[in-house]
Amino acid sequence: MEIARHGTGVRADVGALVSQIHPVFMLPPVAASAFGAVLSGRLDVTLLVLHLVAAFAALYTAHIKDGYVDFHGRGEDDDHPLTASGCRLALAGASAVFFSCLLAIGLLVDVWAALLTLPGWVIGYLHAPQLDLNPVGATAGYPAGIAFALLGGYYVQATHLTPAVVAFAVVFLLVLSGIKTVDDAKDYEYDRSIGKRTVAVVLGRQRARLFAYGLMTVGMVVVVALAVAGVFPPASVFAPVVFAVVAAFAWRAGDDASLATKLLIRGSYLFLAVLVAAVWLG
Repeated sequence: MEIARHGTGVRADVGALVSQIHPVFMLPPVAASAFGAVLSGRLDVTLLVLHLVAAFAALYTAHIKDGYVDFHGRGEDDDHPLTASGCRLALAGASAVFFSCLLAIGLLVDVWAALLTLPGWVIGYLHAPQLDLNPVGATAGYPAGIAFALLGGYYVQATHLTPAVVAFAVVFLLVLSGIKTVDDAKDYEYDRSIGKRTVAVVLGRQRARLFAYGLMTVGMVVVVALAVAGVFPPASVFAPVVFAVVAAFAWRAGDDASLATKLLIRGSYLFLAVLVAAVWLG
């Protein structure tokens, strides 16, 4: 079975498979899983590793399926490192890893822990060609996966959910949906030409930009309000401040959605880091 489209041998095959690991997009779900464990106040290392690996496998599944559909199915991409059979093999392998972790989580914790972990794979597998054709699926699919990673990471440690962890998940969903809206604007012309209904295509680039920053602003306001109310640790108020500084630079990028996305993603890393520190310190 040929795996790599360019080159032959084990080195080419491994390189093609590794090329589908995109750290910028895979770090947030894995980090959200770890953040959930931190929020729980407990740390069973075995359960943490199982959930981290499950989150990673779900994202890898999403990237493989997306590339498979866009290149081998739709013909949207100019190139792809994996053959069609290589994509199918990678999908099978990533799914096997995910469901092995899911089974272990279900046995070691309970069925609810498994059910909170499962959406990550479902969203990843269905992202293309089902979810990415409409504004809600294209925009909220990835953020919803991260929100579930957070909830699952918490639940596998604590075996329950609290209003605070649900609120954190909602904040992540809002903020990351805003960032995803900006990211989708990069492909506005092409998406419009093929009838792909992202938020940018439906609303137009300028209104989509306002909508995106509106979502992020609501997320920041929620963090401050819940910190003042005592639901989040008091130091959580610094997270929106840090993110707002980065978002201001992203806003100044104007129509350069690519630069704005890079800035906002890195801003989300800082946002999460400050929240982790706030929870860790009290």
